[in-house]
Amino acid sequence: MCPHIARLATATGALALTLAFGLAGCGSESNDSNSPTATAGASGAQVEVGNTINYGSFGTTAEIDCADGKSLNVGGSNNKLTVSGTCSAVSIGGADNKITLNRIDKKLSVVGLNNTVTYKNGDPSIDNLGSGNDIKRG
Repeated sequence: MCPHIARLATATGALALTLAFGLAGCGSESNDSNSPTATAGASGAQVEVGNTINYGSFGTTAEIDCADGKSLNVGGSNNKLTVSGTCSAVSIGGADNKITLNRIDKKLSVVGLNNTVTYKNGDPSIDNLGSGNDIKRG
């Protein structure tokens, strides 16, 4: 299999897994009680179920707001994301994503390849389950 096809298959599988976890709405402690919402466009697809934001895209630059304690699941590849607010838990799948988060309170889980993840505040437990990921507080 060609390397770029294998990477895409890995990213697509991670996106499906991430969205499956997100639909369960686990780990979120936000007091927001919005009904499920979905948006799709040039900056990717975002589905919010309960207090969990599920974002998936390929090659986009976007801003996401965790508000006050929502959980965030990200899938896809080659995205540059800036996340504001306070995320309760964050799960990142796919490859070659560059993600900057304001705050993570509980858990950061990174699955996939060559993701660069920087969080400014918080003291989450970290699971680096992929390869070539760069995770740092900065």
